[in-house]
Order: sequence, then structure tokens, then C-alpha cells
Amino acid sequence: RGPTLEVVLTRLIHINPKIQLLALSATIRNAEEVAEWLGAIPITTEWRPVPLREGVYYNGETHFKDGSARAIHVIGGDRALDIALDVVNSGGQVLIFEETRKASVEMGKKAAAVLKRTLSKQAERGLRLPAKKILETGEKTGLSEALADQVSYGAGFHHAGLATAHRRLVEEAFRNGRIKILSATPTLAAGVNLPARTVIISSYQRYEPGYGRYPISVLEYKQFCGRAGRPRYDRFGEAVLIARTEDEQDYLMENYILAEPERLWSKLAVEKVLRPHVLATIATGYAHTENGLYEFFGKTFYAYQYDPKMIGAKIGEILSYLCKEGMTEFEDGRIHATQFGRRVSELYVDPVTAVTIRDGLLNRAKKLTDLTFLHLISHTPDIAPKLYPRRRESDELELFAEEHSSELMFPIPDALSDLAEYEEFLAELKCSKVLLDWIDEASEDRILDRHRVEPGDLLRLVEMADWLLYASHELARLFGHRDLLSKVLQLRLRVQTGVRAELTPLVRLHGIGRVRARTLFNSGYKTVGDLRKVSVTELMKVPLIGATLSKKIKDQVGGTLSAEEWKMLKENAENLEEQRLLSEY
Repeated sequence: RGPTLEVVLTRLIHINPKIQLLALSATIRNAEEVAEWLGAIPITTEWRPVPLREGVYYNGETHFKDGSARAIHVIGGDRALDIALDVVNSGGQVLIFEETRKASVEMGKKAAAVLKRTLSKQAERGLRLPAKKILETGEKTGLSEALADQVSYGAGFHHAGLATAHRRLVEEAFRNGRIKILSATPTLAAGVNLPARTVIISSYQRYEPGYGRYPISVLEYKQFCGRAGRPRYDRFGEAVLIARTEDEQDYLMENYILAEPERLWSKLAVEKVLRPHVLATIATGYAHTENGLYEFFGKTFYAYQYDPKMIGAKIGEILSYLCKEGMTEFEDGRIHATQFGRRVSELYVDPVTAVTIRDGLLNRAKKLTDLTFLHLISHTPDIAPKLYPRRRESDELELFAEEHSSELMFPIPDALSDLAEYEEFLAELKCSKVLLDWIDEASEDRILDRHRVEPGDLLRLVEMADWLLYASHELARLFGHRDLLSKVLQLRLRVQTGVRAELTPLVRLHGIGRVRARTLFNSGYKTVGDLRKVSVTELMKVPLIGATLSKKIKDQVGGTLSAEEWKMLKENAENLEEQRLLSEY
């Protein structure tokens, strides 16, 4: 998001140099530098609505920055859990930041087991509702069942692999004080306003594939600290790092507690990031010449921090690529976007993605199937991060590739000549297989079990695939591939809804998702015409179709309701909300 924000601000200032901007941050060290770039006045304050105490836990004591210390009752199981229980016993709530998703689930499980022994009957009754909501919301998976079990005892976990609805329910239960200990991955620190009295950072290191373990930045640590202290509930907030040795205790105090956050640096010059912005600047008329392009990007924060000539070299390379691929043209010293370039910019995809789709549609596969188009979009850089296969999956994917090679728009790379490219291909194929399972109506739990893709990751993959299929449809239309339009359009609907082709007429109805559509189809109502003919009485006999939904279906498909059916609908309304909705008709 940083480079996008940087370019948007540059454009706003370019359009109106007198624009009034208000920029806020709790952690930026070089705020004065950012202010100078924006032409703003830097204002800093140490005030915080809830004072923050930062400290390091070691050997049964938390030592704070101000020189004070507090003894922690050691149960002996887990350091982070010992600190958390000490806070809960004094009436507070705790956020524990874990390094991985798996670790966050395990910590939630440990916390639930301990809290279960101290939970009052009243508190237990209060937790039944959020736990029940988790089980009733969305598709039931092993992950959602584990979450509901933990929540029922006042604990829980939160990470990007959870379904969005489940994350929201966990956040709500934590905010209203029902969940006492919440274990989370670092993504929560940057994206969700979820304060607790105490924040515990269980590990100050991260693992990066290919690089090994490395310490987190001070900036990331300060983001964790920002969650400590509940306004209106706490007199202070605490952020605690955990040391395992005395030397480590000194290291953490010096390099995190007493340290300043790193300076903010622009990341605009990364080519993948810069490409769409260069094209958009030309397509929207912010620059009409090559010099104008350099002048515009010379006003960015990157150019302010470094040297405009450094970003100029990158822009030259990107401009050469855009011209070579037919997205921009030079005429009488002026530069403009072609029809292809303008559409790519409007679709907001990486120009490399657009070229990949264009070339794939042109080359075609020998046999056009759903896999053909799903692999096409998985082959683009916009499907990120890729779903890299586990070791035992690789053999299955290699066999799958051989069996379906005629359905692919691009040749299978040679593993011996370029192993990295081949591994990338297997990751693309895994994305394609996950999407194939999704449109074949595999449950989220089945996908989790088969591919180790959690519901949150599946949702992001589906959303990105939906957008790239739309882009494919638009580019197919632009380049005259009319025979492909209906195929891509139907596949896009199936990806959106996760159904086989036979259910597409039913899932178009409001309130009918993949599960209810399959139930209707299996009950003999296979088309809109079938639903138009059926009586409300018969429709209500279908599992998962209640009184209110029956009325909504009939409103959409047509058909009349008799006075007797109206009376029966109102009598069978399952709750007050359904009765209210029916009375509004």
C-alpha cells in the first residue's frame, strides 16, 4: 500500500499544490522528512490516551523501562501463558503475538485449557453465544471448530487463514471482554484496532524462506506495542518481550525497549510496484512526454529521499517494455497509451499480467477446459503469494501436469535447466487445482485437508481469481476472441460462487449460495422455471429454505402467492426478525 499511497499523494499535490493534507502516524521516526516532502508542518507529541509501560520478562520477573519490576507467578508450562494469566487474574485482557499461524492456534489451545479450570458458570454461559455463532457462520471446518472450542473457554486465535466472518466474531468477542486471552499473528498489529491491557511478544525473530531466522524491526515491535492499553478500561498498557537468558534480556532492552524505530524508506522503485504506476501516469494524462514522466516521478518521496536520476533509470526500462508490448506509443515526441494500455490501466493489473493473458489467449491450448483459464491467471504475477506445494504434493502435481499438458496455454518448464522456474510452475498448478476443487463444490474443510489452504487464504485466492478472470474477459473482447467470452464469463461466475456449471442459474438468486443451491437442485428444482412453478408450501420443505427465504425466492422468480400461503408464511416465521421482514411486504 505504501507505494500506491505515495503516488496518489504525488498526484494530488501535482493537481493542487495548495492542497491541505493531514498525515498521522504513531511510529514514523523521520516524520520531519515526510513533512518536508509534503510541504507540511511536523507536530509531534508524547501524549497517549493510556500510558504505556514496556518491559522484558526473564526468570519470573518483568523488568520495565522505568526501572520498576513485577514478579510473575510461574505455573511452569509456558512463559507467555504465565504472564497472560497474571494479567487475567487482575482483571485485564491479553494479546499474545506468535510467530506463525500454527503457533497461534496452539497457544490459544493452551490458554483455553488453563482458563477452563477457573471459568465461572456465568462467564461460561456468556461464551456460548459467540462460540455458537462461529459454528453457524460460513462453512464448518476443522479450523472453525477449534476456534469455537477455544472461545467457549475465553481464549481464541486470530490470523489471516481464518474466514473473514470468523475473524470479525473473534474481534467482537474480544472487544466486549468475553475473550480474555487472544493469540494472534503479526498481521493483527498492522490492520486491526484491538487493544488489550497487555501485549506479549513471544518471539522477536521471524523465519523467511531462503534467508533463515532474523530479528524483527523496531518499527514492527512498536506496532505491537500500539495495541497495549484499553481506553476507558485501563490506567496503563503493557508491552512485554520474553527473554530466555540474561544476555538476551539486556539485548532486548537495548535494541527494542530503548531503541528508536527505523526510518521510513520509499519502496516505489521496485519494478513490479512501479510498472502499473508508470502506465497509469501516461494513460490518465498526468504526463505527455518522457521528460514529463521523469518530472512527475521526480516529485515522489523516493526521488526526495534518493536522487531523481535513480528512479529515472527504472522508468526508462519500464517505458521500453510498455512500448515493446504495445501499451504505449510515441508520436511527434509525445507519448500516449494505446487502447490496450488504457484498458490495462483501468483494470488495475500489472502490465506483465496483461501481456501474459494476451499471449495465452493468442497461443491457445490444444484443449480448452476450466483448467486452461485457471492456469492462465495463476501464471500471472498478480496471483500472489503463490501456493507453493509441500514435498509430498510435488509428485502429484508433476503427474497432473503430464496428464493435462494439452490443456495448458504455456509449455511446462524443464526442471533440470531452471529449477526455480519449475517450482514456480508447480505453485501455479497448485493454485489451479485449489480453484478446480472450489468450483467442483469441494467444502472449505476438504480443501483445507487436501491442500492445506485455510479459508482466509482461499477467499483471497478466489477474489483475485475473480478479478483476473474479469480482466481476461475484457482483454479477450479487446483482441477479438469472441468465442472465448461466454466460457470465461461462466467460469468467473462459478469461481465467485464455488459451484458446478449446473448450479449457475440458481446461485444468481439473492440469498442462494453454493450450499442452498445444491440443496434445491437435489430436491428437483434445477431451474428458475422450476422455482416459478413450485408452491411456497413445497419450497419450505426443502432443507435450509425457511419462510422468509421462500418469499424472497418467489419475489425474484415470479409467481403468485395465495392468501392461504401468506397466512402460512407468517405462522411459520421462525423468529421475530422473519416476522418483521414478512410484514414489510
